[in-house]
Amino acid sequence: MSNKNQAVGQSTIALNKKAKFDFFLTDRYEAGIVLEGWEVKALRAGKAQLTDAHILLKNGEAFMIGGQINPLLQASSHVRPDNTRIRKLLLNRREIDQIVGAVERKGYTVVPTALYWKNGRAKLEIALAQGKKEHDKRATLKDRDWARDKQRILRTSS
Repeated sequence: MSNKNQAVGQSTIALNKKAKFDFFLTDRYEAGIVLEGWEVKALRAGKAQLTDAHILLKNGEAFMIGGQINPLLQASSHVRPDNTRIRKLLLNRREIDQIVGAVERKGYTVVPTALYWKNGRAKLEIALAQGKKEHDKRATLKDRDWARDKQRILRTSS
């Protein structure tokens, strides 16, 4: 795929694989994210990490806390980059109300699952999630191992 097609379409910057392992993910939402100039350049270079990130809902707004965007070495000297600063998320009022309702009434938590480009803009996929117990995590590992073994068996028998 050429760079021109990739800029128009979607390309993943960072995934939060730990979220799928630690939580049962249900509803997903696409949120815009408020960034500074140096952060956009760092995202284009792929210097983002979502593993320790979580979402805070406060006063009808959503914020991402703990997501790291590491600055490039060429960042200008007058900018003081803070790689773990709190970043505001851009969602519709209706979406925020749905998320707040699920968190307060049903006991869900909100986790970021992916950071990607869409039509030249950085988007953050967030999901409503319920925590897994230890035996659920073991079952996930067992299912993953079985799927891998099944692929090996099918590959060798063909």
